[in-house]
Amino acid sequence: MTDINAPRPGASNRIRLLIVLGVAVLAVAIAAWVLLGNGAAAKECPVQKDAALDIDFASVGELAGLNPTGEGRGYATLAFKDAEGKPMDIGDFKGKGLLVNFWASWCVPCREEMPALDALAAKYNSDDFMVLPINLDIGEDGLGKARKFLDDNKFAHLPLYADNTFAAFERLKQEAVTVGLPASLILDAKGCELAVLQGPAHWNTPDGYAVIDALVKLVKG
Repeated sequence: MTDINAPRPGASNRIRLLIVLGVAVLAVAIAAWVLLGNGAAAKECPVQKDAALDIDFASVGELAGLNPTGEGRGYATLAFKDAEGKPMDIGDFKGKGLLVNFWASWCVPCREEMPALDALAAKYNSDDFMVLPINLDIGEDGLGKARKFLDDNKFAHLPLYADNTFAAFERLKQEAVTVGLPASLILDAKGCELAVLQGPAHWNTPDGYAVIDALVKLVKG
């Protein structure tokens, strides 16, 4: 007597083949998605390994933790607002090398780093370079908290820029650039990333000056 529930000869092989083909198609789709996604990011800026190595060579002592990148990530469209709430982005500072520092008033290491950043800005801000702090206190009162902190500490050389939506920093997290505050980006005159620092640093030191000198040299060509 024939078992009507028994699989037909070759049926299991066909099922296995379909599974294998399905997995292969999925793998190709994932690979294509990753490749296209990375390709789009890479086109935003050229790969600049030599420029990143110039920054890396200058990164010693207090700035030894600065990580050279130059992998093609660009931030010209990274959005935030000025002290009056006017929309801005990194592209508004085209032509300057930038030290972009993400900070928040509730972040203790950020607060401790700010005096050194203010002193660095006083020494180096020019047509070729700028310390660009971006505050990340979220909520409707975020801008007020940031303004109060800067005013209370009389940081005369650190302008107030902010993103109280936290969207700018979420982009960095999604791209695995950084995970916490404070974080700093070294960008060239087109907003292209040359180096990343996770955590605070003693920027107002000879070691900090060496990094900024190297960046300004690259900007001037």
